Amino acid sequence: MLAWVYDAAKACPQLDEVVIATDSDEVAELCKAHNWPVELTSPELPSGTDRVHAVAQRIDAEIYVNIQGDEPLLTPEHIANPNAVKVVTASDGRALYFSRATIPYDRDQNGAAYWKHIGLYAYRKAALNRFAELAPSPLEVTERLEQLRLLENGFSLYVAATESDTIGVDTAEDLTRVEELLLARRSS
Repeated sequence: MLAWVYDAAKACPQLDEVVIATDSDEVAELCKAHNWPVELTSPELPSGTDRVHAVAQRIDAEIYVNIQGDEPLLTPEHIANPNAVKVVTASDGRALYFSRATIPYDRDQNGAAYWKHIGLYAYRKAALNRFAELAPSPLEVTERLEQLRLLENGFSLYVAATESDTIGVDTAEDLTRVEELLLARRSS
């Protein structure tokens, strides 16, 4: 699964370098066996963004992109346009809230628009440093979504729509569906 994500990231011309950040010795060994750049981070870090921040302390860049390793159906197009998380946005594309629950609640059944959040984040180093200085926020702890830490602390996050969907691998059923799709992609 990681190979698919890594290959999609490497195929994205907007990314100069791809490094796998993990707290798993097993994943690090897999990366080394395939000659994929890897940075082993502390298992005490609670989120992917915290891992990206740790890598940013060792590797200098203008922009850091957090690509979730459980999204093997990502394409280079997803990466360039920076358990299914939903997002509600303002008209200018600014994220108002992320949730694992179905939001917004369509009380009067008017046919609300729903947006799935793929889980790609792009940060400047200063924003990553500020993120790491902030304590996990109440909403972040409740939803287990680290981007809420930034929203609760007044940061503006902007999202962009993509025309294609992905399947995040959160369950055994997700893995089965993704394996079937990836095998079909490989044979075509």
